Amino acid sequence: MRVPIPDSRSPIPIPEVTVRDQKPPLYLDGKEAVERFIATIANTRAIALDTEGASFHRFIDRIYLLQLSTREASAILDPLTIGVPEGLGRLLESRSVEVVFHDADYDLRLLHQDYGWKVTNIFDTRVAAQLLGIRAFGLAALLERFFGLKLDKKHQRADWSMRPLTASMLEYAAQDTEHLLDLRDRLGNELEKLNRSSWAAEEFGRLEGTRWATDDEREAFLRVKGARDLTRRQLAVLRELVMWRDELARTLDRATFRVVGNETLLETARLASNGHQQLSGVKGMPRGILESRSSEMLAAIERGLAVPEAQLPRFPRTQRWERDPDFDDVVARLKTVRDAAAARLDLDPGVLCGRERLEAVARRRPKSVEELSEIPDLRRWQIEQLGDDFVRALRDAPSSSRKATSAGERASTGRAAGTKRDDSPYKQ
Repeated sequence: MRVPIPDSRSPIPIPEVTVRDQKPPLYLDGKEAVERFIATIANTRAIALDTEGASFHRFIDRIYLLQLSTREASAILDPLTIGVPEGLGRLLESRSVEVVFHDADYDLRLLHQDYGWKVTNIFDTRVAAQLLGIRAFGLAALLERFFGLKLDKKHQRADWSMRPLTASMLEYAAQDTEHLLDLRDRLGNELEKLNRSSWAAEEFGRLEGTRWATDDEREAFLRVKGARDLTRRQLAVLRELVMWRDELARTLDRATFRVVGNETLLETARLASNGHQQLSGVKGMPRGILESRSSEMLAAIERGLAVPEAQLPRFPRTQRWERDPDFDDVVARLKTVRDAAAARLDLDPGVLCGRERLEAVARRRPKSVEELSEIPDLRRWQIEQLGDDFVRALRDAPSSSRKATSAGERASTGRAAGTKRDDSPYKQ
């Protein structure tokens, strides 16, 4: 079908386009049926892929649905009945097959966690859109912008672990990949026109190897928002409560906030340290917990209160730079350079170079463009666009003596490859 493209305000001229009609997606919940389908697409050179998890409902998220589209066909695979679709894995790990995602990060983590797959030759339509200066880069917004299509969002928080899935849920899931290859073509063409294909290629390459880092579950309480405001005694109580809650959530296979929310545990820890142990008075305490698990919670509180003073938990100390009185001024100079370049390129400033990277440059104070390349999270394309002006701005900046341990410097300029980058502009 042919559809006119809306939004004449777009900075990128968009002519009328053709959206290819596809056959209705197949729902495959048998291993042999999946193998036959994979055999029919064995020679494809592009696959659009999406996954559905259930982190809003389950304790440990996993893949509950796999949606894929080639240029000829679409299918929805049910992992609960087919097991590991090994043929699909071979395609996704082949560098001769381009794998197209929208917002690949979470999908890549699930694919590695559940199947051990290391997807290569990635194209992420979200990243591509941001590199084109598109501010509304959600899939629904992009499909409406480029193809005039409106996606139904009614199943955004559906429980994909439930069976059987309704026809409406399957229809919703299918739309995530049906037009993704067409979108990839449009975005790829626009990247070429603006000479930004190499930017995208560098970002896509960095997505390879994305996976969850192994976290120490005993330290989970330190990652609770608001924990830094507690006393060490309150932290000890919170630690016991979080360990109890998470183990219960694991047993029930239920998202932790559906058992007891973090805010409720924080308030319980605050009150308990002051001698108040009436759980019924804690805001947000679920009735079911009060009726069936209150004794377990009270036991966890007692364990926290019994921790000897010398063994009370604390947040680990981090390496810090000695205070540089000129640091804020240097960052401001870099920000001025960044903002001017972002306006020239019509990019969101955070996409061009986020705050953490500006600070990393300010700490390193490189004297040449070559030294900029030593900052791990700074991309080559960013250096190409900003390097000369960054060095010039630093040359004119005031200088103060400063020092930090090498560990602190490494921590301030980059993180280990393959771990989640919280400063990534593509997750803003």
